[in-house]
Amino acid sequence: MASNPPAACCTIGVTHEGNPKGSFKQLGDVELYIAHPPTKTTRAILFLTDVIGHRFINAQLIADQLAANGYLVVMPDLFHNDPVPLNRPANYDLMAWLNGPPGHLPPRVDPVVKAVLAEMRENMGCERIGAVGYCFGAKYAVRFLRPGDVDVAYVAHPSFVDADELAGIRGPLSIAAAETDAIFPAAKRHESEGILVKTGQAYQINLFSGVEHGFAVRADITKPVVRFAKESAFTQAVVWFNQHL
Repeated sequence: MASNPPAACCTIGVTHEGNPKGSFKQLGDVELYIAHPPTKTTRAILFLTDVIGHRFINAQLIADQLAANGYLVVMPDLFHNDPVPLNRPANYDLMAWLNGPPGHLPPRVDPVVKAVLAEMRENMGCERIGAVGYCFGAKYAVRFLRPGDVDVAYVAHPSFVDADELAGIRGPLSIAAAETDAIFPAAKRHESEGILVKTGQAYQINLFSGVEHGFAVRADITKPVVRFAKESAFTQAVVWFNQHL
């Protein structure tokens, strides 16, 4: 495995302040948060969230920021209206939530991603699609980085990514990593580097000091070092997409 399974640090964080500008749309039984760019474009980003889900204001504000940089952003509910609460109670069983029943493993998540990608390409005019994956969502950004699905991907503090999924990518991949991260520790970063070299794809791994797993979405941005890392990781994503998407 190129990163470890989700753990407690995947659900802890701080809520950010702002006014989301996107709108909601139903695709069958899947709710989408959609953020539109200032001008129409055929370049789009599929936003794959952490376990807190698409209704989390922090994720919505990031989606809006990506849209402000010129991309149509589509963020689906990956969890069938069953996200993990932010700062969940001590008795919340994360692994039971993940493994089920009904669970939130690839057999339930893959169909959502496939349906949204099809909608984006067939009905929303998206000619090229990038994927952003935070924590849980990183697995699916990597998993679908292949011709006909996702053209380029960016992930931050990835969790639950299998080594063979990483080895199977067929497009450029950028990774933002935290210095302190039990899910994606130094050993997993180095393992991932070795795998990425062999793929022959363009790749990037940036390591941010002074931050922990979840910093790109749920960090306490009142702390200057943490705010710098969060904002720099976002800039990393935008620059990557500007180059490859």
